[in-house]
Parts: sequence; C-alpha cells; structure tokens
Amino acid sequence: MQKKTSKPVIRDSEGARRSSRREAILEVLTSGPVHLSAEEIHREARKRLPGIGIATVYRALKYLCNCGQAAEFIPADGVARYEPAGSRAHHDHLICTACGCFIEAVDPEIERLQGRLAARHGFTPTSHRLEIYGICSDCNKK
Repeated sequence: MQKKTSKPVIRDSEGARRSSRREAILEVLTSGPVHLSAEEIHREARKRLPGIGIATVYRALKYLCNCGQAAEFIPADGVARYEPAGSRAHHDHLICTACGCFIEAVDPEIERLQGRLAARHGFTPTSHRLEIYGICSDCNKK
C-alpha cells in the first residue's frame, strides 16, 4: 500500500494560500489601464480564467486592498475603482465630471501644505487621498 503524499501548500507573501484567481486579477490591475471598476476587472480576468466569477473578483479585490497590493477609491459617481499599489508613488486624482477620465497628479507643494495643516492641529496622518472634480482640457475644448 502506497502512502498518499500531499502537495505542498504554496503561500503568498501575506501567508495566504496562493491563488491563480488573485494572480489573474492582480495581472489585470498591473498590465492595463488603471482605475478599473470591479466589472471591468472581471471582464478582463475572464479572458485569462474563463470560469472566474464576479464574487471571486470582489473577494480578491478586498484581499488585495487589505494586504496593500491594490488601492480602492470611490469617486463621485459611486463606482469603486481600483489601481495597483506598492510600486506606484503616491498621487492624487483630477476627475473629469464630463467624460469621467482620471488624471494622476503629483504636487510636492500640496503634500507640504497637507503636512502643515495636520501639524497645526496636532494630527498625525497615516494616509490621505485628494480628488479634485472638474472638466478636463479635452472637454473644455468642446
């Protein structure tokens, strides 16, 4: 009689069981346009793993956000968008209310002002997000 040998469990850097579904979703986030909704991520992930369900995408996105591999933000339209985190530098968003485009923006002066504001109130920030809503230059030309 042969002994059964079990396969070794492969874990990710967070200690969770490695998942081809999470990897496919992370690949979608890092390989294409950023600021994707869960539905857009699901549509792209199905090209890699045809049987993946939308509930799996939502669970994976929650996990990826919790472990710092993805970031979620919810603009005024109420639809959560996701982008890869970690390897990307901090940035803020300019969001066009006409066409819905997102522009990533970095301004060291704004960062300094936010730091001074927090210090003035004895506040220690752990993170922040700045979203500015308006009309992009392309829509302004129309």
